[in-house]
Amino acid sequence: MTDPIIITGTDTGIGKTVFAAALAGALGATYWKPVQAGLTEETDSECVGRLSEPPLRILPEAYRLKLAASPHLAAACEGIEIDLRCLMLPPEPRPLVVEMAGGLMVPLTRTTLNLDLLTVWDAPVVLCARTTLGTINHSLLSLAALRQAGCRVLGVAFIGDANPDSEAIIAEHGCVRHLGRLPQLPSLTPTSLQAAFLAGFHLDDFTNAGPP
Repeated sequence: MTDPIIITGTDTGIGKTVFAAALAGALGATYWKPVQAGLTEETDSECVGRLSEPPLRILPEAYRLKLAASPHLAAACEGIEIDLRCLMLPPEPRPLVVEMAGGLMVPLTRTTLNLDLLTVWDAPVVLCARTTLGTINHSLLSLAALRQAGCRVLGVAFIGDANPDSEAIIAEHGCVRHLGRLPQLPSLTPTSLQAAFLAGFHLDDFTNAGPP
């Protein structure tokens, strides 16, 4: 059994679900989104299913919350509190790709952040980052938080148009592996996504989870 790979991001809405779909497809992995906040539009699990060919094994979410908001607030609006015991990593015989809800400092409860859960999981983490203006600050702050918490950082996956200088600065100052870049695709299909992923990343970087 291999270690699960945890996908988090510097912010919400940066493309980490698309990246998670691409990685899971390339690895033939199982996908799991433990907490889904927001049900009025396509959920992240549904998006991954749509972008997977052949279909991936997708585990059901531990929590499906109606409001598109921070999980602690979305849960409170339904009169519940997220129980962290329901968020423990499930045993899987195949690789497991786990996508977090939002960034590192997003609260799951009033007292627990995503980052706290990552320290409990103790699994390799991929940080997804934009390539646009502001990414250096957001990325380096996120990497500093991960390292201070003692998380195993597999590397940074960039999403967007090429920005070589920003990408290099983040890798150098963050002392982290530059895993690759997934461009914005004019036509997002299972075929185009897998082609872009395999052109921009090396699978060995995700199966050998050592330090950069």
